[in-house]
Order: sequence, then structure tokens, then C-alpha cells
Amino acid sequence: MVIVAGLAMTAPDASAQSGNRNGRADKQQERMDAWKKDMEEFKARSEQNRQLRELTDSIAFIQALAAVRNQDFVLEANTVSFRNGSMVFVNSTTNFISVKGKHATVQISPSDFVSGPNGVGGVTVDGMISGPEYRVDKHGNITYSFGVMGIGINAQVEIYMSPGSNNASATIYPNFNSNTVWLQGNIVPYENSGVIEGSSL
Repeated sequence: MVIVAGLAMTAPDASAQSGNRNGRADKQQERMDAWKKDMEEFKARSEQNRQLRELTDSIAFIQALAAVRNQDFVLEANTVSFRNGSMVFVNSTTNFISVKGKHATVQISPSDFVSGPNGVGGVTVDGMISGPEYRVDKHGNITYSFGVMGIGINAQVEIYMSPGSNNASATIYPNFNSNTVWLQGNIVPYENSGVIEGSSL
């Protein structure tokens, strides 16, 4: 009787342990399935975001390309680099190259704290365009160059843009010295820009 009772008492314990193991296995599987579902949703969202970015970049490129061809654009700079190798992040509303027909403005204002000759922390060259040239190489890279003649200061400007986005860079060669300046930023149609022009030289 004791042995039978012992067996009778042991059997439910073994069954309970087996049930617990199965329960834990089921929960682990549920967590794994939930994780896989989350990863699939994340991948789907990432792909959608990638496609959206590509579409946005493509539209921005088409707009920028048309604006450059029509000589009706602004390169809004977010960085300015100097010949000594230094680079500064700048405010795109006060650092830009704008072209409107035969008129161009080149403004470099790397400082938000010093007024500068133009009143907004730097120098502004405002004048007429000379010798504009538009080129596209076999890879679709675009170069737009021109001279701008201001009062007392002339400069040669070369703007570079690769296909696929409105990201662009520019090199400014002042004719009166060798202080070459490089800008990096985005090209937008002239009417879409909100730059602030200081007093020109």
C-alpha cells in the first residue's frame, strides 16, 4: 500500500513538470515568433523608407538640374572649407551662391558672432555673370562654372553636382588673391530659397 501510494503521488508531479517544460517551450516559441514578426515589419518599413528617400532625392535632383540649366538656383551651403584645411559648419541662409539669369551673388559668412563687411559675418560679392559654361560628363556629373564681377572683387565659381540628388559642392577662386574657398550644400530652385543677403562689396 505504501509503494502504490508513493507511485500514485509521484505520477502527478512528473506530469506537472512535463507540463511546465511544455509551457516554457511554448512561451519561448511565442517570443521567437513575435521577434521574427517584428523583424519582418522592421525590414518592410526600412525598405519603404529607402524607396521614399530615393524618390525624394530623385525629385530634388530633377528640380536642381532644371534650375541650374535655367540659371535660376541657389546653392545653400552647410559647410565652408578654407585653403588652410579648416572646415566649419555654417548657416545655409547666410552662406550661399545664387544665380538669377545674368546676375549672381556669392556670400561667405562663416561667423554668427562677427558682423563682417557684409553685416552678417562675412563677405558678399554681388554682380554680373561672365562666361557661364554648363558641362555633363559621360557619368552624368554636372559642372556649372562662371565668373562674377563685383565692385572691387571678381571671382571664378565652379559648381559640381552628381546625378541622383541635389547635393552639390562649389569652388570659389577669388581673382584678387589665392584664398580659395569650398562650399558643400544643396541646390534648390531660386524661388524656394530663403537665404539672407548682406551688403555687397
